[in-house]
Formats: sequence, structure tokens, C-alpha cells
Amino acid sequence: MTYLHSMICRTEGIQALRPPTWRGLDGAVGVYWEATGHTGAQGYYLSPDPRIVIFFNDVSRQIRLTNEERAQVPHYRPMTRALYVPAGIPMWTSFTAMHRFSHLDLHMHAEKLVRMLAPSVGRSAVLSALRQPVEVETSRSTEMLATLLVDELAHPSRHPVHAEQLVASLVTGLLDFTAGQERAGGRLTQAQMNRLTALVASRPDCRVSLPEMAACVGLSESWFASAFKQTTGKTPLQWQMARRLELCQDLLRTSDLSIAQIAVQMGFSDQAHFTKSFRQVIGQTPAAWRRMSAAV
Repeated sequence: MTYLHSMICRTEGIQALRPPTWRGLDGAVGVYWEATGHTGAQGYYLSPDPRIVIFFNDVSRQIRLTNEERAQVPHYRPMTRALYVPAGIPMWTSFTAMHRFSHLDLHMHAEKLVRMLAPSVGRSAVLSALRQPVEVETSRSTEMLATLLVDELAHPSRHPVHAEQLVASLVTGLLDFTAGQERAGGRLTQAQMNRLTALVASRPDCRVSLPEMAACVGLSESWFASAFKQTTGKTPLQWQMARRLELCQDLLRTSDLSIAQIAVQMGFSDQAHFTKSFRQVIGQTPAAWRRMSAAV
């Protein structure tokens, strides 16, 4: 039985370059878009069904998103190339620069997914995974599967079950079916940590607010802070600082930038702040560490 999807979609400043390519399948609808978004363009999307969005080009510098209505700029986060959006989760997007992009939208029937996946991983694990958003950069296998599926949407050449299995492979590749078990122990999953690592790495100075980090893994701020400390042994601020200082070490070792220039580039208030933070974590001043590194 072909599944029919519905979604509220309002856009401003986004223009399709050609009519979308779409195909209805058993339990899913695949839609391929090529479009351009102008600077300041905005979009609002809400679906009663779960969906997957996969971009075929980098959009992290041009498109930002949030799940909070009328969110302030700090609550927006960079768009990743692969997203799983649970049913009923709204999404607002904003373009910081004009950008041409292409992406695959997969709208899926939740109960169909449960029936398909439950025999392998268990119904409770599937239901838990379907409730958790996913935002990651695409892997080689994900992009390959998405490309094959787009080809099948545009030029059906095999039995529909082939396209449906491609959809199933994308779902199992993105969703985390161990999340429910690990959350019961008060810890973040590896998939959630991967999303946080990608988010922090997308910022030149590795600085991300607590609300952004919590939203990235679909948790409340208080629950996130507790689970993060349980998982890493550090607070989110301490973890970010460690990553910032790792980048500082790379700059000290490989660049000719002065210590003051590195402090500014990495978001420290001044050289004294940078030196104090570096010495507290690394055990040496930046100047001493640079000399030691050069002598090795």
C-alpha cells in the first residue's frame, strides 16, 4: 500500500530550481529537491510523521536551524548534512548567505517502521529511537544510499522493494537503537556524543551554548548537563575548553600566529585569559609549551 504524507511547510526566499522528483512507496515517500535560498530566507516545517533529510552539499555555513519558535540567534545551530526529525517536531531554518543546495526528503509512516524493525531490535528500542532527533554529517555509506535512492525516484528500474530497502538502510544507519537502554543508565549514547562533537567542530572557536548542546541531542538542559557529566566526567564547559585548547595546541605547533592572535582567534577575552586557561589544563604557559614542542 502506498503511503501518503502530509506536512506544513512555509518558506520565504527559497526557490525550487526545477519541479521536485518524488515517488510513493510502501510506508514512505521520497522527494528530491534542487533549490536556491537567498540571504535572509526562512522556512518552517512540521510533519505528523517522522522524516529524514539528507543534503548532497555542505550547508553548515549557509543554513541554520532551531526547534524553538522565535528563537534568538544563539539558539540557532548549523544545519548538518543528515537529519532525522521525529514526528511532530517543528523546525525553523534561516539562511545566512545565498546558497544553492539539493536534498532528499524521506517522509515515513511510523507504525510501518515499527513493524519492520521491531523483529530485529525490539519494539521498545524502535519507539525510543523514533523519538530522538539525529543531526550528523553524512558518512560515505549514507550519501551512497541516498544517491541510489534518488536515482530510483527519478528513474524507477527495479521492483519497488529495492527502493524500500534503501529507505530501511538509511533509517537503520541514522537512528540509534541503543539509546533507550543507555539513557536508563543516565548516560549519553555514542551517537549523541558524535552529534555534539560535530556541532562543536563546526564552530571556529569550539564555543556552543548549553541550550544548543541540549537541543542537539533532544534533551532538556538540566537532564543534559547531568547526563553529560555522567558520560564524560566533565561539565559541558570543561569539555569544550579541552577541545578549544587542543586546537590552540595545533596552532601553537603549526602556525606562526602570536599567542595574542591565537587568543583572539579562539575566542578568549585576551592573552592573559588564554594563558591562565591553558596553564590550568595543560600545566604550562602557551609560550613554554610552544618552545617545548619546537624542541621535540
